[in-house]
Amino acid sequence: MTRHAGGQEAERVRRLDPRAEWRYLCAALGYFTRVPVPYGVGAAQGDLAGAIRYFPLIGALVGAFGALVYLLAWRVFPVSLAVLLSMAATLLVTGAFHEDGLADCCDAFGGGMAREDVLRIMRDPRIGAFGAIALVMALAIKWQALAALPPLVAAWVMVAAHAASRALAASLLVTLDYARAEGKAGAVVRRLSVRAYGLIAALGLPWLFWPNWRAGLAALAVAAVLRMLMSRYFQRRLGGYTGDCLGFAQQVFELAIYLVVLAWISS
Repeated sequence: MTRHAGGQEAERVRRLDPRAEWRYLCAALGYFTRVPVPYGVGAAQGDLAGAIRYFPLIGALVGAFGALVYLLAWRVFPVSLAVLLSMAATLLVTGAFHEDGLADCCDAFGGGMAREDVLRIMRDPRIGAFGAIALVMALAIKWQALAALPPLVAAWVMVAAHAASRALAASLLVTLDYARAEGKAGAVVRRLSVRAYGLIAALGLPWLFWPNWRAGLAALAVAAVLRMLMSRYFQRRLGGYTGDCLGFAQQVFELAIYLVVLAWISS
């Protein structure tokens, strides 16, 4: 079934239908953010399955919104406060969608031993110590890294990191299977062919290479190592991935991009 789904996705990439692509884009915007979309547009299960291709584009829009808030706030407030307001804006527009995945994964992997325990804890809506600590640390690192960057560089890196981190997270769909037998995410995140993933990569990864392509290349190299480690870990613990795992991966990649760019500029 996974090969068949990947073949269907590849066929959709080869034959782009503007009306279908509009539905997929609306589905992606409605699923991955809190932005209102036209009622009923992109609501079908097939639309959700096609929405994953626009994952990085939604990230670029979220990053651009955060960058705009940051640049406006920077004119009035200290840089550190401007970054916090920008972070609050992106959390608001996404509903902390990926941060929730980060917290759920840390709770599950930190507190569960057997595969069944890990999956059960992931579904628990309550946050535990592991999740709370991970969430606080991730937000603090993001805050400090962006505040330490020159303002115009920080604004661009917000866009690049939000877009590229989502494209990198989606790469897990090429090599891993969905770990649950059921679940809403199963309709959205299906096994992808390399050809289908090419469009996702094209929408998300080029943002890294401007204005400093060397820093972008370094960030991509670090992300490739992190991707390999996460893929092996998810496969060993779960036999695949869940929607929370993708949120966890997106957050790790985003943080890694900020830190690599900061290290490159500071060196």
